[in-house]
Amino acid sequence: MARILVTGGLGFIGSHTVVELVNSGYEPVIVDDLSNSNPQIIDQLAKIIGYKPTFYKLDLCDEQGVKQLAVNEPDIAGIIHFAAFKAVGESVQFPIKYYRNNFYSLLNVLNAWQGKPVNFVFSSSCTVYGQPDHLPVTESAPVKTAESPYGNTKQITEEMLKDMVSAGSNYKVVSLRYFNPVGAHSSALIGELPIGIPQNLVPFITQTAIGKREKITVFGDDYNTPDGSCIRDYIHVVDLAKAHVAALKLMENQAFNGYDVFNIGTGKGSSVLETIHTFEQTTGVKLNYTIGARRAGDIEKIWGDVTKSKNILKWQTELDLDTMMQSAWEWEKYLAQNPL
Repeated sequence: MARILVTGGLGFIGSHTVVELVNSGYEPVIVDDLSNSNPQIIDQLAKIIGYKPTFYKLDLCDEQGVKQLAVNEPDIAGIIHFAAFKAVGESVQFPIKYYRNNFYSLLNVLNAWQGKPVNFVFSSSCTVYGQPDHLPVTESAPVKTAESPYGNTKQITEEMLKDMVSAGSNYKVVSLRYFNPVGAHSSALIGELPIGIPQNLVPFITQTAIGKREKITVFGDDYNTPDGSCIRDYIHVVDLAKAHVAALKLMENQAFNGYDVFNIGTGKGSSVLETIHTFEQTTGVKLNYTIGARRAGDIEKIWGDVTKSKNILKWQTELDLDTMMQSAWEWEKYLAQNPL
């Protein structure tokens, strides 16, 4: 049973990926500094997979700590690297915080397992495209100037990884360019768990629906879209988690050698207002929302061409926007009864 290091493994996407790794016969090893996650997620995971996975509390910017982790875990066959700050708006406010964390954590992990054959899955983002000239955007689209420091960290990191592989590294690397993950596990035992005010739309929707927030602000209704609000490609987090397993399996194939990148989305765009209305229709809960000014760093519209993921990764999404909204709502209701 191959041991897979999951950095940021108690976070939203990381925890769901841990479940899918176990479902596919892997043994996850979680490392997380708990800066944007909850230690009780370990217990929630145990309820789903039947045991508590190995867990290390560690800030990956701690170089010596990461080196010791590699000593403790010499048999790691793969690494899935989620550990990064990820809020577009916050990155505009605190760029140095983002550059420090998102670069140092990755470099320390890569150096620690240098010299050993490792399959490495990098958590990238569609933000690397900036505002694309053509939609749906393909992996071969030119990378434009990033709209935010967060997006810039993903662009630069992809370049670093590609350069590393080109120089003859021991790593095989797949970068997954996510679109917008939402939803929660069907058990309603894990889901998105933002600390403080949510930076993303769907947890703000569910927290408003449950009464934690007074209202939702839609940032702009004057974009060049059918209803004036931004368009995103929303993907169910369970579908996204399964893409990481597909990436590991691709690299386990001897024919794969080097670096590749894949769009991970549904291939369909949904506007902010459409997403709000879908939640209302699916759950029967009316939402209080207002229209505000545009937000710095936001891209007007983006959705991905996922042909390459279907053909090479042998992966595609299965869950629709209704399921995303309903599962996110079930998770929010679970939290109301079982606060973590």
